[in-house]
Amino acid sequence: MLKKISRVLFCLAVLAVLIPALSACNTIEGMGKDVKSAGESMSGAAQSAK
Repeated sequence: MLKKISRVLFCLAVLAVLIPALSACNTIEGMGKDVKSAGESMSGAAQSAK
């Protein structure tokens, strides 16, 4: 009985770690696009200031 409860708790702990990690992929990708866009804007502003 205790072994079964331990197994269930272990599975729940693994899911608690994996679900946020998998959903963070979209967040990091979006952040990368935002940083790229900001860099391009600064580069354009620097070129026009010359």
